Amino acid sequence: MLLEIVWNVSPTIMELGPFSLRWYGLLFALGFIIGFQIMTRFFQLEKRDKNDLNDLLWYMILGTVIGARLGHCFFYEPVYYLSNPLQIIMIWKGGLASHGAAVGILISLYMYSKKKKDQPFIWVMDRVVIVTALGGSLIRLGNFFNSEIIGKPADVDWAVVFSRVDNIPRHPAQLYESLAYLIIFVILMTIYFKYREKTKQGFFFGLFLILVFGFRFFIENFKENQSAFEQGMSLNMGQILSIPAVLAGLYFVYLYKAKPNQRNGIK
Repeated sequence: MLLEIVWNVSPTIMELGPFSLRWYGLLFALGFIIGFQIMTRFFQLEKRDKNDLNDLLWYMILGTVIGARLGHCFFYEPVYYLSNPLQIIMIWKGGLASHGAAVGILISLYMYSKKKKDQPFIWVMDRVVIVTALGGSLIRLGNFFNSEIIGKPADVDWAVVFSRVDNIPRHPAQLYESLAYLIIFVILMTIYFKYREKTKQGFFFGLFLILVFGFRFFIENFKENQSAFEQGMSLNMGQILSIPAVLAGLYFVYLYKAKPNQRNGIK
């Protein structure tokens, strides 16, 4: 092996008494901060009320956190959390699922759009998914700092030894995902600024689902299973949950027909 990276970085940046600042929390928050700035630009370009962005931000935060937590609890460890329901609210102990976050965001933004008559649900989703791709990249980088969601043992030059977990060289699956989501973000941003007026409503939402969850289905082959019940399954939970997301994406890209008076978000 030409190169082997030993990763032993502390997940904590600093501690102030009982409080601690962790890389994961910092990167998670950074995703919302940068996303807010990008959404501000979108609203400026499309002449939407920027005052609505504060509401949108809170709907996004609540949808992401609640959805990701419930997704982890009920997709991956339902027996444990149903037996210990108080553990569900203990987010600081870890356990968030991106598929749950996706569902939570869908529900929260549907509720948001019902209150904003000039921002139909699909119009909102077409823009939010762009910044979500960037947020996903930063979150997976946070997982890398936490030495969690590790890859399978690997005999490749860029294998990483997560010494806080074990001494086995593994695929840096978190970095694979982080890089992929960053590339998807760049693709979506490029299409938005160059071809926004030529795309139908639902296109960005659909393309996001295809690219993100299509890659997620593939990358699961390099990741350790997240729960014991996945052992022996031909497809793990991450892959199973990715299939309907990709199918939904294909629908929005190829079959979804936007109403004429809602095309490109114009009512």
